Amino acid sequence: MERPYVKLTVTEKGERSLKSRHPWVYGEEITGADGAYENGDIVDVYSAKGRWLGAGFVNDNSKIRVRILSRNTNDRFDDAFWERRLRYAVAYRRTVMGDDFSCCRLIFGEADGLPGLTVDRFEDVLVTQCLCLGTDRIKNLLFLKLVDIMYEMGIKISAVYERNDAAIRQKEGLEQGKGFALGSGSGHVLITENGIKYDVDYINGQKTGFFLDQKYNRQAVARLSRGKKVLDCFTHTGAFGLNCAAAGAEKVMLVDVSADALELARRNAGLNGLEAEYVCADVFELLTDLAQEKRRDYDLIILDPPAFTKSSATLKNAEKGYKEINMKAMRLLPRGGYLATCSCSHFMTDELFRQMLRSAAADADGGLRQIEARQQGPDHPIDWDVPETDYLKFYIFQVV
Repeated sequence: MERPYVKLTVTEKGERSLKSRHPWVYGEEITGADGAYENGDIVDVYSAKGRWLGAGFVNDNSKIRVRILSRNTNDRFDDAFWERRLRYAVAYRRTVMGDDFSCCRLIFGEADGLPGLTVDRFEDVLVTQCLCLGTDRIKNLLFLKLVDIMYEMGIKISAVYERNDAAIRQKEGLEQGKGFALGSGSGHVLITENGIKYDVDYINGQKTGFFLDQKYNRQAVARLSRGKKVLDCFTHTGAFGLNCAAAGAEKVMLVDVSADALELARRNAGLNGLEAEYVCADVFELLTDLAQEKRRDYDLIILDPPAFTKSSATLKNAEKGYKEINMKAMRLLPRGGYLATCSCSHFMTDELFRQMLRSAAADADGGLRQIEARQQGPDHPIDWDVPETDYLKFYIFQVV
């Protein structure tokens, strides 16, 4: 049967990448097209020898020229196709998240075969972000189907809110903005994670309003915190520190450079009847001051910084930043103290992160006894064919 899509041809490098099942074709890997297309259309991708390699969304505005949707020639990109993708993603979360299904990532972009699309569930509110033009063109269809799928499961979604205020949308030729796609709401929703209540500000909070990927890492740290004096750096909503406070920590200090973040953390503590101290400060400067004073006030330090790099070009500077905060934290801890540390940057690979930690420990004149090595929660699945889905490194150590 004659396929209705424009045919793009790729280099040998592009062919190798697609044969290894990576879903992206970069602009420099395209050698030609046999017709005209609009950005956001579906196109076919062929090798130089005429072998069909897949079909996906095209966008000349993006460095990622084509995002592959399917490698099955029988697929037709109709409503039924998109519904299958959504049902598969939701069924997976219901299985792996169990009782935590009420607050989880329902859609994780390429890992779910839905390029550039993020959907986080916070009880009866879905918060979305779309970073792919082709997906953006069909987003309303996807949202309606997702709401219907949830309704069939006995879950009524009251609102779908778009957080399309990410600057990267401009690189796709997409406008930035945010607002309700379906329904309405106050902009706040109360969730419970690990038994802790949080007020999620999904209109003005970072990303979609709450970082769901650290759910089980917070539990892991909390298990160590009974009777400990805890310093939670880059606390944001207070989640790590509040898990520790609930688990019986003797003292918890929450640190963030944002006064708004600390106010939200304070509200979250109040929701749970938990006590903490709050410090509005640059973490680098605070750790420097504490180290210079040779303070040993804490025996559990948590480092959960934002991504210090979002490209390979800034990786060296990011490594320096990661090393600085980890080295200073190690110096602040007594022998036998505990360090939980992470990086959420894909470009800071696990190998680089481990090398950095080894170097930081040497400069701090200490050793590290590894307790756990962890990653993001299973609602953010890692597709082994898509390294970009493997981004969160999380380690818990005893400093020895």
